Parts: sequence; structure tokens; C-alpha cells
Amino acid sequence: MLIDFFFTLKDARIPVTIKEFLTLLEAMQRQVGAASMDDFYYLSRLTLVKDEAHYDKFDRAFAQYFKGINAAFESNSAIPLDWLVKRMQRELSDEQRAQLEKFGYNKLMDRLAELLKEQKERHEGGSKWIGTGGTSPFGNGGTNPEGVRIGGKGGNRTAVKVWEARAYKDYDGEREIGTRNIKVALRRLRKFARQGAEEELALDATIRATANNAGYLDIKMQPERKNNIKVLMLFDVGGTMDDHIERTEELFSAAKTEFKNMEFFYFHNCVYDYMWKNNRRRHSERFPTWDILRKYPPDTKLIFVGDATMSPYEVLQPGGSVEYNNEEAGSAWLARFTSAFPKFAWLNPEPEGVWQYRQSISIIKQLMNHRMFPLTMDGLERAMRTLSK
Repeated sequence: MLIDFFFTLKDARIPVTIKEFLTLLEAMQRQVGAASMDDFYYLSRLTLVKDEAHYDKFDRAFAQYFKGINAAFESNSAIPLDWLVKRMQRELSDEQRAQLEKFGYNKLMDRLAELLKEQKERHEGGSKWIGTGGTSPFGNGGTNPEGVRIGGKGGNRTAVKVWEARAYKDYDGEREIGTRNIKVALRRLRKFARQGAEEELALDATIRATANNAGYLDIKMQPERKNNIKVLMLFDVGGTMDDHIERTEELFSAAKTEFKNMEFFYFHNCVYDYMWKNNRRRHSERFPTWDILRKYPPDTKLIFVGDATMSPYEVLQPGGSVEYNNEEAGSAWLARFTSAFPKFAWLNPEPEGVWQYRQSISIIKQLMNHRMFPLTMDGLERAMRTLSK
């Protein structure tokens, strides 16, 4: 029954073997785990995938073979789907946009709670209720300087909270690089040393020792010369970062090639109390940020990669995350990272010329002690020089 599933994984370039496939079949025969799709997912991943770098490929192949399974978004207050069907789009003048009121974060969330209790039907094109195509701060497809996007896709990028289950995509570490320049720039950070067992012939030392020993061969060995630099990369994913996937994948792939001692984690917009390594399982496989801060030594080079484009509340306000009510502001977590790892830099794929027009970029740039660099060749070289000092 699962032979086609095996070949689907092979077609996805996952290095699965017959032995591993037989292990899966044996586990199923012995009724390991309950008879549910989630249990089969974890069982098959455990037996067939030996490297977490292939988890994203496995997820895609699994979804393709089993026609995909999407986790339902759970909430205490369900909003009917027909409230969020977009039928019209209002066009506002610049003067009308300027007249729209900003509520402020706390007032905005209080107002949403009131509307959830009061509203009984669908609305569109209005300025008060949860709906579409209007100037209300609640719904989607409309225009407001601050709001809570509920359903639909973002357009104006002014939401301070997003009410939906969003799927992010892992960056592919095996993506082919279109240019070698990124690798060349990253090599400025490499630091070689000889550590570990003496397994390599030390030719110069052997020649000197043999000459000093009246011509009798005296072989000298030395540890292999390895790059011992340690790198921790934290990638912003989803939302506005979708515009920069290609360039970020190139950076990710080059970094995995150049830095053998590299760890990475994902976050969305700003770092908070947890991060993740697999975007499809980000709700079930989380890594507490405190554990990440404590795990790696202080000489680790810390590199943030993100466009720093978000609501200022997401950086400065407890509960400001667009996805959940974080207890501490993102700025507090950024301060902890820069304190724990003195060698740090932020790479921003947004053009440097627009940074001054985005408040959140200015805030994060200050929190990073102005160690923010554009994701260009010149920016990469400047960032590597900063990290090497």
C-alpha cells in the first residue's frame, strides 16, 4: 500500500532506503502508535528521515501523497466565514486616509472584544464592524492605519494583529546559488584552527624531525585544519519576508556551506519567548528562547536576517505580537541576545533607502547599536568585517 509513498519520497530527493522503509512497515505491523494520520506522520518521519534538514521536503511529499492535511485554527470566538468574504474594494483619497483614526494597541483590542459580543451579521464597506472592504480596523480588504486582520490576505501591511493560522515555508538549504559572491563575502568570517585528534601528516614538521634524526624517518602528525567559527542565524519568516524568499534562501544555502558549526532558528517579525526550526510544525515543535540563549557560548557570532518591517507595537509592547499575547516586549528579548552574544549583526533585505521611512526599522536599528546592514554584497562584507573585529 505504501510503495508509492516510498517512491514519492525518493522523487522528492529524500535519501530514504529500503531498510528504513521496511522498518516503517514493521513498526506498523507491530501497531506502534495509534491509528491516526498525525501518529503515522511522526512514525514515518522518525523511521524514514535521518536528517532534520530534509523535514521540509518530507512534509511537502507527505502532503502531496496524502492530499494535504491542514491544521484548523482554534479560537475561543469563532467568526463566521461569510463575514469575511470580500466582494468590494473601496478606493480612498490621501485626504480620507489621513482622517482615519489610530486607536492605539490596548484600545484596539478592547474594541475588538466588544464587537465580537455585539455583532450579529456580516458587514462590508463600513467603518465600525468586522467586515471587508471598509475603513474599520477589523476584517480584511479595507484601509486603516492600524487594525486586526481577520481572514483574507494582507495588502496595506498595517495590521498590528493577525487572526488566522498562517503557513510559513522553511528556507531550502540545498538551493543552488546563482553567484559565488555571497560565499566569498561570508568567508571573511571564517577562522581556522587545528583541534582534535592528530590524523593528518604534518609534512614540514616531518621533514625537520627526519633531518634532525640523521636521516631516519620521524613522522609527525597534526590535527586537521578546520573552521572553528560558531554561527547562530535567526531568520524572520512569513508576512513581508515572503517578498525576499529567493535572496534569503541563497544566503541560507551559502551559510550552511561556509559555516560547519552553524545553528539556525525561525521567528516571525520579532523574537519573543520561543522560536522554531520547522515552519510546518512551528506550533508543536518550539524551542524556548531562554534555552537558546543559554545553550551557545558567548563567542558565537549572532546574525539576524529580517526586514524589520512590522508595527512598532510588535517591538515595544508586551502582547504586541501579531499572533499571540507575548508577556514581554520584543525589545527585551533583543537586548538579551545582544548581551549574550557581543558579536552580532542584522541583515536586512529591504533596500537601505527605505529604512528611514519605516518606524520599526529605525527602532530595531537602534536596538542593534546600528549594526544593521543591507542584504547586498557591500552590506554582507561590512557585516562580516563587524563580526570579525
